[in-house]
Amino acid sequence: MSSTSMAEPEILDRLRAVLPPAELVTDPDVMASYSRDHAAVCAAGQPVAVVLARSVETVATTLRLASATRTPVVTRGAGTGLSGGANALNGGIVLSLAKMNAITALDVDARLATVEPGVLNATLDAAAREHGLRYAPDPASRDISTIGGNVATNAGGACCVKYGVTGDHVAALTAVLADGTTIHTGSRTVKNVAGLDLNRLLIGSEGTLAVIVGVTVRLLPVRPIAGTMVAFFDDLRAAGRAIVDLQAAGSLSTLEVMDRTTVRAVEAMKHMDLDTDAAAMLLAQAEMGPGADDGTATAVMVAAEKTCTGHGASFVASTTDEDEGRMFMAARTAALPALEQLGAWLLDDVAVGVHQIPDLLARCAEIAEERGVTVASFGHAGDGNLHPTIVYDPADLSQRDAATEAFDDVLHAALAMGGTLTGEHGIGQLKQSYLEGMVGEREVSLMRGVKAAFDPLGILNPGRGF
Repeated sequence: MSSTSMAEPEILDRLRAVLPPAELVTDPDVMASYSRDHAAVCAAGQPVAVVLARSVETVATTLRLASATRTPVVTRGAGTGLSGGANALNGGIVLSLAKMNAITALDVDARLATVEPGVLNATLDAAAREHGLRYAPDPASRDISTIGGNVATNAGGACCVKYGVTGDHVAALTAVLADGTTIHTGSRTVKNVAGLDLNRLLIGSEGTLAVIVGVTVRLLPVRPIAGTMVAFFDDLRAAGRAIVDLQAAGSLSTLEVMDRTTVRAVEAMKHMDLDTDAAAMLLAQAEMGPGADDGTATAVMVAAEKTCTGHGASFVASTTDEDEGRMFMAARTAALPALEQLGAWLLDDVAVGVHQIPDLLARCAEIAEERGVTVASFGHAGDGNLHPTIVYDPADLSQRDAATEAFDDVLHAALAMGGTLTGEHGIGQLKQSYLEGMVGEREVSLMRGVKAAFDPLGILNPGRGF
């Protein structure tokens, strides 16, 4: 059933009249490849067309036509999202920005880069490193996820404990409103308090307010890795307490955790000689500061090892060799791909205060036992953002029901601790029904009022987020 007010053939005719043939896809099989992100449990519709935008003008033209025909538009980057926020709507237009992938400016003196939304996170970082700079945000999907998508969900990553999320590195944006008007938000300056912060409204808005077509980000000097530590614990709560003390020391740039289920999955796939009997594995990294030397690096690692040993770690090792450190961290990068080998998965993305990590880890283990499903917990322990992942057999109806119940349990556990439904993946479709319970009815009403100001006809990613 179409959600548009105009017949689909007429919409197609109008699209063909205003867009270059190379930027318009109508073949059903090809469109299917653009119809959903990685949230397998979220519904995806059949679009009337996919627009492969190569310019701001194509974006503006598409939105003007969509407004005139009341056709919903779902903006898409690389499709690596995990909340169903980029899934197609019946009779709507999927607007892909993946081909808008140019780095348009890299100002070394100002430490700023301006990019089109389709530039990959890792591509931007590699370009910056040629000048001794880096783009700090590092989601696990950095090699395949786009800057535009990162901004749309305010993506995080392992570096968040030190550098924060994507929004902390965005200086300015260029976006196209639903009526085709182009706007500019933010500033290239370090400080800017002129007017309401429209930049922050667009960051994390999941394509519901405008289509982001240009991003200016801040770059940082490259800091070599001072050292990397791995520690195994026989007790989940002991690992959680070590996390709290490691984070409080303030010397780490990365602090990750993997529970036994995750470690076993990674070992089965990667054969890294990990301790599969341990209840949890911690991975930590620190960076060299200005003027630091090898002695400083060693001291940081010794302190981290001492903290873990003090909390009863069964094994601790560290290295100041960067290549060896990357080998350690490869275990964490492999977490989700390894769990995918075990069955269908439903990934949570909750965050609590770092001091509550021990309680959340323990509660996830209880939920797994109570529901009779696999719950593998891993994530960014240093900022309290965990990804409890429910693995189940999709062919077994009872398993599917149990997985949904476990997912719900995890969300409610995080909320009961004063936490949040999502730390970096967004609300999308997956968690929309929970949002009002977290933030309040009046607060959601205000969000919808903001959307109405940006998108009066409600055509941009309707039914998503809030």
